[in-house]
Amino acid sequence: MKVFYEKDCDLSLIKDLHIGIVGFGSQGHAHALNLKDSNINVSVGLRKEGESWSKAVSAGLNVLEVSELVKKSDIVMILAPDTSQKDIYDKQIKSNLTPGKYLAFGHGFNIHYNQIVPDNDINVFMVAPKAPGHTVRGTYEEGAGVPGLIAVNQDPSGNTKNIALAYAAGIGSARVGIIETTFKDETETDLFGEQSVLCGGLSSLILAGFETLIEAGYPPEMAYFECLHEVKLIVDLVYQGGISNMRYSISDTAKYGDITRGPRLIDDSVKKRMKNILDEIQSGQFADEWINENKSGRPNYNKLLKEGETHPIEDIGETLRSMMTPLFKKKLVDKDKN
Repeated sequence: MKVFYEKDCDLSLIKDLHIGIVGFGSQGHAHALNLKDSNINVSVGLRKEGESWSKAVSAGLNVLEVSELVKKSDIVMILAPDTSQKDIYDKQIKSNLTPGKYLAFGHGFNIHYNQIVPDNDINVFMVAPKAPGHTVRGTYEEGAGVPGLIAVNQDPSGNTKNIALAYAAGIGSARVGIIETTFKDETETDLFGEQSVLCGGLSSLILAGFETLIEAGYPPEMAYFECLHEVKLIVDLVYQGGISNMRYSISDTAKYGDITRGPRLIDDSVKKRMKNILDEIQSGQFADEWINENKSGRPNYNKLLKEGETHPIEDIGETLRSMMTPLFKKKLVDKDKN
C-alpha cells in the first residue's frame, strides 16, 4: 500500500482550473472552504435561494445554480446527498458536461451501483476524506487534516489520478496521508463500517446499555454517563494509539472486564450478522432498499428517526450537557452555519 503526502501532490495542476462543488452540507462546506483557503478557484452550486444558499454566501463563497456552475467548471465535485445525486446529475449536470471535464465524488455509491453512468469521454474520480465534513474543516483550520482516499473510475485525459491527488491536497488530506483505492472497495467498506460499527453498531450498543441500567432501577444520569458520555473518553484513547493504548490507560478492573466480558457480548453470532449485512451491501440489496425507501417518501426512515429523537437518553443528555457547557464551547456542528 502506497501512501501519498504533500510531496507527491502537485497543487499547481488545479491552480488554473475552476472547481465547482455541488452541495453545501457537511462535506460540501468543508471541501469548498478548504479549497478556497488553499487559493483554489472554487464556487458552489445550489438550488436558487435554497436553504444552503445564504449559508454559502455568508461564508464568502461564489454561489451559482448547478447548471451554470457545471458550464464554467473544469472539475465538478458532487457532494449532495447520495439520494439526490442521480436526479441532479440527470437534470442539471449531464447535459452541461463537455468531453475532458472531471466529474468527482466524495463517496462511491452512485458510480458503484450504476445510478450515475458518465459518458466515456468524462474523467471520473473520487476523493473521500475519512471523517465527517465538520472534522475535515476543523482539522484544516488547525493546520492539520484528515486521511483521504482517492480512486479513478475513468481516465480519458490520462492525468486523472494526479488531478485527484491535487484536489485531495487542496482539502488538507495530503498533510496526513492519502491512500489509493477503488470505487467498489470504498463504497462497500464505508457502508459496512457505518452500519455495523461506527453508527448503527455504536448507537445501538449505547442505547442497549442505557436501557439495561434504567430497567434495573439505576438513575438515568448514571446510565447516561456510563453508557454515552464516557464513550468519547475511551474512543479518544483508541483513536490515538489503538486498543492496547486504551487498555494501558484504564484500571486493571476495567481491563479485566473488557477482555473477559466483551467477547461474551460481541461474539460469533454478532460476526455472523455482520457478515449478513456485508452480503447485503455487496449484492446491492441494501442499495436497492435505500433507493426504494426514498422513492416511496422515506416512511420507515422517518418513523425510525422520530423514535430515536424521542428516546429518554436524548432528554437526559440535553439536561446534563447544559450543566457541562465548558466542554462544548466549540461546536463540531453548527446548524446555523453548515
